[in-house]
Amino acid sequence: MQKVFITGALGRDAELKATQGGDEVLTFPVGVSQGFGDKKTTNWFRCSLWGKRARSLQPYLLKGVKVTAVGSLAIGEYEGKAQFNVSVDEVEFMSRADNAKQPTAHDTAKQNGYVPDLEDDVPF
Repeated sequence: MQKVFITGALGRDAELKATQGGDEVLTFPVGVSQGFGDKKTTNWFRCSLWGKRARSLQPYLLKGVKVTAVGSLAIGEYEGKAQFNVSVDEVEFMSRADNAKQPTAHDTAKQNGYVPDLEDDVPF
């Protein structure tokens, strides 16, 4: 089993689509820059997230938001160029868009069926 960690910024707002079977898929491009100055390049990863999390995370995955996406990588080709596709299992927000509310750890935990039993003023 392979897992990739992609950390970068969204190139556009995430798009939620329904398949013919009724499943929902959220797609978003993540750009990962490398190098410096004139040698700086950006690799684009086409990310897809399926299921309930797709709908719940769409409002937060906006252009410019920095994320780390964890999932499995498939490399394809389109018009002679390599195409990197990531089937996302997890998304961690590294920043947020100025006009969007960022989900809290508590919100994410509730989506996964876990509600923490801790109070907000834990000193550590």
